[in-house]
Amino acid sequence: MAKKKTKAKDESSDLNFEDAIGEIQEIVRQLEEGELGLDQSLEKFEDGVRLIRSCHATLEHAEQKIKVLTDVDEEGNPILADFDASSTIDANKKSAGRRKKKSATDDEKDSASDGSSLF
Repeated sequence: MAKKKTKAKDESSDLNFEDAIGEIQEIVRQLEEGELGLDQSLEKFEDGVRLIRSCHATLEHAEQKIKVLTDVDEEGNPILADFDASSTIDANKKSAGRRKKKSATDDEKDSASDGSSLF
């Protein structure tokens, strides 16, 4: 099983952005059909998450390149700087945890504070 994970990780890093998106779409299709077993579904899900992370990193890298290429000073002159993606990726790194759901009491507090209560 360790060989499959290593192989999938290597394949996701070898794919270009468009191919990775295509793979993600195929994984979603397979999971939505519901014909895979639990183990296969989990494996596909893990592959999908790995591909999504790879795509996100590719987009972050492209965004930083664009920023470096289009940044101008107050006089409209281009600002030339060396590109260092590591500093911005670390600063923007967020946890992959789930968001906390609002409870009914939180909703009541929100509606009571803005005066838009229905009753």
